[in-house]
Amino acid sequence: MKVNKMPATLTFDDMKTQVADGTVDTVLVCFVDMQGRLMGKRFHGANFVETSFEETHCCNYLLATDLEMATPEGYASTSWETGYGDYVMKPDLTTLRPVPWLEGTVMVLCDVLDHHTHEPVPHSPRAILKKQIKRLEALGFEAKMATELEFFLFEKTLDEIRKGGFRDLAPISSYNEDYHIFQTTKEEGVMRPIRNHLYAAGLPIENSKGEAEAGQEELNIRYSPALECADYHSIAKHAIKEIAWQNGHAATFLPKWHKDRVGSSSHVHQSLWKDGEAAFFDKSGKHGMSKVMEHYMAGLIHYSPEYTYFLAPYVNSYKRFSKGTFAPTKTVWSVDNRTAGFRLCGEGTKGVRVECRIGGSDLNPYLAQAVMLAAGIKGIEDAMELAPATTGDVYEDAKAMDIPQTLRDATQTLRGSKFLREVLGDDVVDHYTRAAEWEQEEFDRVVTDWEIARGFERA
Repeated sequence: MKVNKMPATLTFDDMKTQVADGTVDTVLVCFVDMQGRLMGKRFHGANFVETSFEETHCCNYLLATDLEMATPEGYASTSWETGYGDYVMKPDLTTLRPVPWLEGTVMVLCDVLDHHTHEPVPHSPRAILKKQIKRLEALGFEAKMATELEFFLFEKTLDEIRKGGFRDLAPISSYNEDYHIFQTTKEEGVMRPIRNHLYAAGLPIENSKGEAEAGQEELNIRYSPALECADYHSIAKHAIKEIAWQNGHAATFLPKWHKDRVGSSSHVHQSLWKDGEAAFFDKSGKHGMSKVMEHYMAGLIHYSPEYTYFLAPYVNSYKRFSKGTFAPTKTVWSVDNRTAGFRLCGEGTKGVRVECRIGGSDLNPYLAQAVMLAAGIKGIEDAMELAPATTGDVYEDAKAMDIPQTLRDATQTLRGSKFLREVLGDDVVDHYTRAAEWEQEEFDRVVTDWEIARGFERA
């Protein structure tokens, strides 16, 4: 495989030169929607460097829709009654990067602004995360985070699977390939381009590996400041789908595609830093944890039922939470124990950090990171006390608090969360509560294959 040797990062001047000499002719001008997808336009390079680098526009329904691009009623921000006006897409030129898997193409991410005031749209995922980063900076801290991207690869293409009614799905392999080198060698036709193209696009890719199910993969990206981490996650998820498609296979981030198969997660590792030093580390503290880390984790755990929706935003998300599958069901922490919702990693070292294991592969990284930072900040501000670590099989711990078990439960905790209304704002909470309600309403209208097979004759 020949990897495009474009530079890993681009300045605007570099890009102008590449447009002028014909190396680049297309600019993907993108923002991240509520579902974590890249939305936007393809600009001719010449137009972008002449005028559109300043701003462009998009319909404001793009932050009030669902996976099917429907236009649900009930959003305060936009509606048919208000005519669905425009938002401003403001390119963040620090995010310019090559897109090596597409010929002559670069990408830039945008912030979404109000068309009239040019202020950030409050419910825009990138704006929500930026707000919490700013709050953290006021306390003197920087958050560094890393997400794990788990997904499945399938034998057929997306088009073939869709035309087949999403039935008889066959993963790219036939057995559990967790850490399995031989089986993953057979998948290098997809995974090697993913690693190399993303690295060439400026993402600090660490590795890929087989995960704990047939056809399941994991991609790991190096620790980064929180906003960059979310940017990297969104770009990588998009690229994985495109590169798999280019190579004749389908990739899915659906958390639970089969009732008998392990689901896909997106674990989020997080730590705080201050003046270049690890603020979570104290060599004299238990497990090497500082008081800052204890307070942060106490808030993270205490408020987790209230923000679970942002880690598991769809009906299917909750099918993953199952005993004995490495998907957690309890909101407790433990030391290097994969049965808990929160795992302490790097015990006793400067790399000590907390891993949230609740989130599924379908999470929006901006929203997930934002609410976890908000919970951690609240823990620090209130000097919350961290309960002792849980040991053993957490699945069997009857005293531990459960994660909300359905989207309906998570919607209720979101709607009633005084904490989230305080840190995100009523308008943002109401906006995403409506998104959660709509997802449930859409599912409740459907008659599933399970219902028909179970009751067609016997009911």
